[in-house]
Amino acid sequence: MRIGELAKATGVSTRSLRYYDEQGLLPASRGSNGYRDYDEQAVRVVAFIQDLYRAGLSSEIIRQILPCAGSVQPQGNCTELLARVRQVRDQLAHQEQQLALRREMLERYLSGAATPAGLDAHLNRAP
Repeated sequence: MRIGELAKATGVSTRSLRYYDEQGLLPASRGSNGYRDYDEQAVRVVAFIQDLYRAGLSSEIIRQILPCAGSVQPQGNCTELLARVRQVRDQLAHQEQQLALRREMLERYLSGAATPAGLDAHLNRAP
């Protein structure tokens, strides 16, 4: 299938599909006319790539994941790769905790339950 057909089938822009090709995520064969040609599996691969991007993974990590996620015998060091993906997951969990603490702090300030450090003396001073 050509790039326009793949874009229509996946809802992903042709620009994104070209980017995936450039990044080595979605290789296409080339016809004698130079047009990209994709097989039927490309629809599933594009959906998987989109999911991984939404999960916050970089093109580099996605490129490493794809050989481990195919229906054929996994290629490369998939155990090491899984450890890297777990590391990304753990970083996200840490970021979530930090955001929750920040949100709590802002809620305390907005509700009046807390005053930012250094403002107590300024707010309590008589004009």
